[in-house]
Amino acid sequence: MLTSLSLRLRIFLFFCLLAAGSAALAAGALAFGWSRGDAGLPTGPFLTAFIAFTFLNTGLALGVWLLFDENVAKPITRLSADLRLRAHSGVACDVDTEAARYLGDLAPAASALTETMSSSVMDTAAQVARETQRLKSESERLTALLTEIPIATILLNPAQEIVLYDAQAAAVLAQIAPPRLKAPLSDYFDMGAVAEAMEAFEPAPGPVSVRLQDATASLHFDARLKALGKDGHMLMIDVDTAQSAPIGQRPLVFDFDLITAAETKEIRETALCDLCYVPFDSETTGLSIETDDIVQLGAVRVLNGRIVEGEVLNTYVNPGRPIPSASTAIHRVTDADVADAPDIATAGRRFHHFARDAVLVAHNAPFDIGLLRRVQGEMGVEWDHPVLDTVLLSAVVFGTTEDHSLDALCDRLAVSLPEALRHTALGDAQATAEALVRLLPLLEAKGIRTFGDLVDATRQHGRLLEDLNS
Repeated sequence: MLTSLSLRLRIFLFFCLLAAGSAALAAGALAFGWSRGDAGLPTGPFLTAFIAFTFLNTGLALGVWLLFDENVAKPITRLSADLRLRAHSGVACDVDTEAARYLGDLAPAASALTETMSSSVMDTAAQVARETQRLKSESERLTALLTEIPIATILLNPAQEIVLYDAQAAAVLAQIAPPRLKAPLSDYFDMGAVAEAMEAFEPAPGPVSVRLQDATASLHFDARLKALGKDGHMLMIDVDTAQSAPIGQRPLVFDFDLITAAETKEIRETALCDLCYVPFDSETTGLSIETDDIVQLGAVRVLNGRIVEGEVLNTYVNPGRPIPSASTAIHRVTDADVADAPDIATAGRRFHHFARDAVLVAHNAPFDIGLLRRVQGEMGVEWDHPVLDTVLLSAVVFGTTEDHSLDALCDRLAVSLPEALRHTALGDAQATAEALVRLLPLLEAKGIRTFGDLVDATRQHGRLLEDLNS
């Protein structure tokens, strides 16, 4: 039962038991001495001696525990976190042998192990880097080729979720809502015509023509739908290349792991690796949830433990009032930047669609989520997403005594955070996403496999920040 408690807490409870046991033995010894004394022997001196002993003994136990905690328990916790970081995230970190100097040969042995692993990992990483560069070059050639073809291509898995889209398809989808992998096609188009086309595959196994329209019937596209057997369907939309790319050049966005759709489970039972995450950040007019407003929103998406390149939300937000100069000095967002930007209702609805069916991730989430929930009535949506806070994730992995600021966490996880992007919504969102990607394998290494396991673990650190999951 006690194995579920942290090492430091178990050691503290051990010293408490030791102090209580000593007090009990002292009480027994004094009681025995009093019982062996003459009749009518006063109990006052014995009681005074017991109280004095208990007080001094508790102080001694507390002092020894503090020394033990500082020189043994904390170094062990830090050493185990460093080893997990090296083993599961590939982050190069040096073992702090000075902090672990009272652990005997454990720290030097751990240091030797990490150095041996480093040389092996570096050799493997060099080979992977060469192969990755070759695949990247091929992907860039394929992207350039598809961009020149006046057909928007979308690959759907058997659950009719988006597995791949090219630059032309991204432009088409963006006219309706932010494009995103794993999104159901029904989030963008009316599915009536698509269902009819799928029924036509039996008499006509080739591509079937379909007339697509969005939910409001204000946009229409001519398309063809082709069955790919057990791999799903390919949707090819005819577009005008001169008019179809208002959002600029995009890479080919895909994740073929999505072809096999994961079985839908209750969120608490879903494995961490099967969840979609949207790390985000907001810049504001100040630090009050009740009275300040958002001036910039930035977000990225994480699928299958990887940041989805090309799926980014970055927008200024017009707060409807001047931005204080003290706030501008921090995030560098000026009144001129937000003058023509959408209001929070419009920007919030777009972000809500971008984060649909995802777990929201933020650093100090109660602030950012609180700002969104305060104005959700204006947006006409509900911010009832599951939420993770990287402050609490850091505490679960590295312990509560470490510094859990975003800068400290990024430094610990070897996440590069250029100063020019610090305190920008997208820059901090990107840093949060990269930290999350490195934290997930560390959490799984600690036996935290599902979202429910993770929520239970973060709630043990509720004194740091409130957990926002009901």
